Amino acid sequence: MTLLGQVYSLLGFRIVDGVVGAGFPQKPSHSAVFAQIGSDGSRLSTLARGAGMTAQAMGEIVDELEELGYVERRPDPTDRRAKLIVLTPRGQDCIAAGRATIDGIEERLDELLGVDGHTELRRVLTTVLTAEQ
Repeated sequence: MTLLGQVYSLLGFRIVDGVVGAGFPQKPSHSAVFAQIGSDGSRLSTLARGAGMTAQAMGEIVDELEELGYVERRPDPTDRRAKLIVLTPRGQDCIAAGRATIDGIEERLDELLGVDGHTELRRVLTTVLTAEQ
């Protein structure tokens, strides 16, 4: 596995472990929703497109999250035919646990790399992300 792949896996599992440890069971695939859902909800097609997956695959993830009590489907007020995927209070708490876990990872990066090294890592990663969008 490549170095970036190893880091990606490590960070993904650390975040899931932190969230699960805070009492919010989930799987790494659930981040496809949590990372991009809008504060007022998002359509399934928008979530699928943003995650680069089919609507069917995203629908399965949303079904799992709905069963766990993290999201619910509501009518879209702008289109009666469409549904919005909306975070429940439990889903909002789950995202807060994820953010707290990420903050802990960021603090660890400060310890490992120093503040200047961490700042440089963020700059390089931002450059990569910007170039690929």
